[in-house]
Amino acid sequence: ANSCRFNDGDSAYMHKTPTGAGNRKTFTISFWTKRCNLGAVQEVFTVGSGASDPRNELGFNADDVLRVGFNPSGSSWKEILSNAVYRDISAWMHICVAVDTTQSTDTNRVKIYVNGTQLTSFSAAAYPDEDDDLTVSNTVQHTVGRYEAADNAYYDGYLAEFVLIDGLQLAPTSFGEFDEDSPTIWKPIDVSGLTFGTNGFYLDFEASDNLGNDANGGTDLTEVNLAAADSATDVPTNN
Repeated sequence: ANSCRFNDGDSAYMHKTPTGAGNRKTFTISFWTKRCNLGAVQEVFTVGSGASDPRNELGFNADDVLRVGFNPSGSSWKEILSNAVYRDISAWMHICVAVDTTQSTDTNRVKIYVNGTQLTSFSAAAYPDEDDDLTVSNTVQHTVGRYEAADNAYYDGYLAEFVLIDGLQLAPTSFGEFDEDSPTIWKPIDVSGLTFGTNGFYLDFEASDNLGNDANGGTDLTEVNLAAADSATDVPTNN
């Protein structure tokens, strides 16, 4: 029913820090977004604080390609960059990043899907090592809407149905489906019945007075420079 509008001019973001570590090898991030500003580095989800600390990043670079980054040790940076560019500011898109570093084949350790279809063409593809412990679900800050390590690269766009699954590498069919009447249209499904794990969370953005509410029942995210007016009815099912 609702999305959350992140305006980079407002320096808007939200965050929380887990009190205990979850599964740092296996997790899934899923969200719907409609971009509002192009040609700038914008982070949707980052985990970790210092630029030289272990961290994970997910967002768009200045060329509008989708970027997933890993720095498990704090010194060995690895990233995956899509060949595709994403510049349609009129449409919602679904992004799903499914990670399992226990996989022996490197391309199975990180799977990236856009609108239900797995990406296989990349301009760069450096994967985490087998059995790497990543920073997602560790006891460090998890931030939606900016690059935490440098307090910049704020996201500019709408987000809806933001989900972190701790402990499972899920396919996009856990979050969406192709329309039976229009089979090229990818649409959201109810995710409330999923298993979110120790540090997983579900942001449905339905409470305008508490946009960081974890609808899964966990600790809410703290909102910064977000107000009730940032609750929007522009959503994937009502573009």
